[in-house]
Formats: sequence, structure tokens, C-alpha cells
Amino acid sequence: MLVRLLATFFAKDTTMIRVLLSISLLFASGSTLIGQTPTAESFGQTAAGEPVEIYTLRSEQGLVAKVMTRGATLVNLLVPDRDGKVADVIFGFDNVAGYESDRNSYFGCTTGRVCNRIAKGKFTLEGKEYSLAINNEPNHLHGGQSRSLDKVIWKARPYTNERGQGVEFSYTSPDGEEGYPGNLNVKVQYFVAKARNNLTVRYIATTDKATPVNLTNHAYFNLAGQGNGTILEHTLKLNADRYTPTDDTLIPTGDIKSVEGTALDFRKPTKIGKRIKEVTATAALGYDHNFVLNPKTDDRPLNQAAVLTEPSSGRRLQISTTEPGIQFYSGNFLTGAVGKGGKSYIHRGALCLETQHYPDSINHPEFPNTVLKPGEKFNSQTLYSFGTN
Repeated sequence: MLVRLLATFFAKDTTMIRVLLSISLLFASGSTLIGQTPTAESFGQTAAGEPVEIYTLRSEQGLVAKVMTRGATLVNLLVPDRDGKVADVIFGFDNVAGYESDRNSYFGCTTGRVCNRIAKGKFTLEGKEYSLAINNEPNHLHGGQSRSLDKVIWKARPYTNERGQGVEFSYTSPDGEEGYPGNLNVKVQYFVAKARNNLTVRYIATTDKATPVNLTNHAYFNLAGQGNGTILEHTLKLNADRYTPTDDTLIPTGDIKSVEGTALDFRKPTKIGKRIKEVTATAALGYDHNFVLNPKTDDRPLNQAAVLTEPSSGRRLQISTTEPGIQFYSGNFLTGAVGKGGKSYIHRGALCLETQHYPDSINHPEFPNTVLKPGEKFNSQTLYSFGTN
């Protein structure tokens, strides 16, 4: 009511109206206020009858993130543009049924035990060969078919501190689940900074038997707003001089090559649509490549991986991480499925920037190690920082 009265008072001040509308959206999008511990709200239930909860995290600067217990999934990410107008910048669905349907292309989920591909679904560890589901013929993709981390229900522990609000999701993947060895205890922490439009995602895991682990978030971004055109006008900069070439099934050959002189050179800010035709006729059908991040040059804990900007809104996303690689995927398999608010998710309507170890690392000893052993702790962190140009 107060916002409506103020909007009437400032009826001729369009800038003030935009600010007031942003404030209204901030407080209308959930029941938890800044500074309070997030509370659970129902997001429905799975087809098997399992209840699913969703939590809302907020910053004082206008960012709103919603995360759910199915798949420890990022469902909404509302971010202001240069004029203060808030829009949801990631793909997803309005209910659990959408996430359980064949329309879901891993939108916003926690991906693993091993994200990306494992060649022919096989690896050998400590003298034993393991066989995994072939769900991306002829390879294994994103942790499996029915009990991969994106499809299970996680336990949630919301919290708040002087720096902001968070939710810690936890799940124990039992020995043999989806063919992987060891009981894997996994935690995923989503945290929104109080004073900045920052979202931090941290992954922690321990095991009682040696097992490969490679975790990421599979958010699909369109900084103009979800369902609002393609990402071809977005500008991307990657802190990567090299990439890992792949065969025709998108499995790394083991080589590491320079991006110089190729369509994969994003060392300077480059419009995504500028050279995408050069990779459209390849097996990747566009951009679907792992980039080798350049080493850190300072003492900060995170390494800058990518900067993504969108001209019409002015939104800017900077990604920093502890991971050695980042997968840039240009939404090549999006086909117009209906998502949140009835929006159509068209071909190349969003992109993914997945921080990770390299694909199929378990079968490439020359790549950074992905094997977690008993007594060790997997610890990975990625920061998504939003601003405007």
C-alpha cells in the first residue's frame, strides 16, 4: 500500500517509479526479509509424492535468488538493470512438474557426481572398472539417469549472518548410486551478500571410498531476462588462452590448444553471435567447449573466469572461481519449451557458463585430478557478481 501511495505521489517521475517498482518486487517475491533467516515455502511435490521446499535469499541492492530442495536447484535469479528494473535472468519452471519433465535441460541444478561427460560411461579406479549410465549416447552425462544429484531431494539448512543470507543443502549419495563408488557426503551452499548483488555457490564433499567428483551449477543465463530473445547480442570475455579440443562425441582428445585464430577466442569482449556460425557446423552445434582458465595473477582466493554483458539492459555478470576450467554452452539444444511465466525458451535463448574440472578428467591423467579419496575434502567455490554498465 505504501509503495502505491508513493508511486501516485511521484507519478511524473519515471525514474522514481522504476525504483519503487523494484522495491515492490523485492518484497513481493517471498516472505523472508533481508536480515532474517530464510524460511521454507512449499514448491509442491514430486510425482513420487516427495515434498519440495523453496527458499528466498535477498540483497539490499535488489538481487533475489530462489533455491529449491530438488536438485539443490537455483530456480529464480532476479537482478536489476541499469534503470533499477528487476528481471529474472535464468531459465526454469514455475513448479516441480516442469523440472521432472522432458522440457528440463538441467536448468539451474547442481550437476554431478561428475558434471559434463565421461567417455563411454566407463572409468578404472584403483584397479576396478566402473560402468555408468549411457544417457548421452555413447557417453555418460551429468552424473546419470535417475539418481544424479539434480534429481534427488536434498535437506536444507537456512541461515543468516552479518554478511547476508544463505541455504546449505546436504545429501548423501550411497555407494553404488548411479554406478559411482563410495558413500559421498555432499553439501551445496548458496549465499547472497547483504550489501552487494553477489551470489556465492560453494561445494563441499567427503567420501569413504575413492571416487571421481566434479560439481557445478547448470544455470542458463539471459541477462535481458529469461525468455527474452537470444543471447547472440551478449558480449563475453573469458580469461582463457586455451581450450580442450574434443572428438565428435564431445569427449576431450587429451590435447590442450590455443584459442588464437579460432572462433573460441574470447580473450577480449566479443559478441557471441559474431563467430558462432564457424562452430555451428561442428559436432558441438555451436559453443559447447571447455576453456582452460589462465592461472591467477594475484593473492585473491578466486580466479576471474568470465564477464558477460547485455547491451539493452546494461546488466553485467562477472564469474570468479576456484575451478581450473569453464564450459561455455550456447543453448544449442533449446527448442522452444515453455518455462516460467509461459515464456518460450528458444534456440540459443540462454547460455551456460559452468565452472568445472575438465570433461572426462577421470580418463585423462594429464588433466587436473578429479579423484576424491577418504580423508580428503572436496572444496569448490564460484562467485556470481552482478552489476551494470
